[in-house]
Amino acid sequence: MKNTLPLITNKNFDISTGEYPPILSPEEEYKLAVELYENNDLKSAEKLVLSHMRFVAFIAYSYKGYGLEMTDLIQEGTIGLMKAVKKFNPYKKIKLSSFAVYWIKAEIHEYILKNWKIVKIATTKAQRKLFFKLKQAKKNIQGFLTQSQASKIANDLGVKEKEVLEMESRLNGTDVSFAIDNNDDDFSPEQYLVDESLSPEKIISHNDNVQHNHSNLSNALATLDKRSLDILKQRYLGEKKSTLHTLAKQYDVSAERVRQIENLAISKLKKQLTK
Repeated sequence: MKNTLPLITNKNFDISTGEYPPILSPEEEYKLAVELYENNDLKSAEKLVLSHMRFVAFIAYSYKGYGLEMTDLIQEGTIGLMKAVKKFNPYKKIKLSSFAVYWIKAEIHEYILKNWKIVKIATTKAQRKLFFKLKQAKKNIQGFLTQSQASKIANDLGVKEKEVLEMESRLNGTDVSFAIDNNDDDFSPEQYLVDESLSPEKIISHNDNVQHNHSNLSNALATLDKRSLDILKQRYLGEKKSTLHTLAKQYDVSAERVRQIENLAISKLKKQLTK
């Protein structure tokens, strides 16, 4: 495709309102994708991008723990989406959302790394993996890692023990701060960075079963009860993340019970999205 895809800005929609363009039906999406692929129709490209903005926002919200502006994360994710739309082949019988998820995450990851003070030490693939996964790996560990704990994490993540200890030291430095409440044992939705040795096209050829589809997400959310849905929204989708203790008081249950409800809801969503 020789032409440049149209830039998606706040003139097309208002991110702050949470109101996104409507989702296309599978038939509409396929028709537009074919029109773009065969005739380089940029209007079709714009419609495809706009109809997937809700999907971009859903992915971007899982990275809100890094303390960056959500509108910036969504904008970066949109760049990834536009790249995916440009390369998408509708005849391969892969959903656009499944194809685009890798491009969206790759752009968001790069943006996070470029805008964190820790970026100087997250330059290799191993360091980037640690940057995104060490917080999650330590969620049940109090204080600094022991040598045996560092060894286990290194083995689980496929990196050297020395790299784990160095990254932990830097993450605990005064110039670095994860914007996650340390008094609240958080569920970490961050995923590994895309393997740079493979392009998204190669990855998707081996992962046709990826079902991160925005229309499926709407159906999945509809299966949750009102309390579970509200807890997820307050924990991950609000401007200010609610703690387990705040929600415990609101629903007159223990913080541990709120955590259970949250994890069950997340598990239920995952099952629905992978059907």
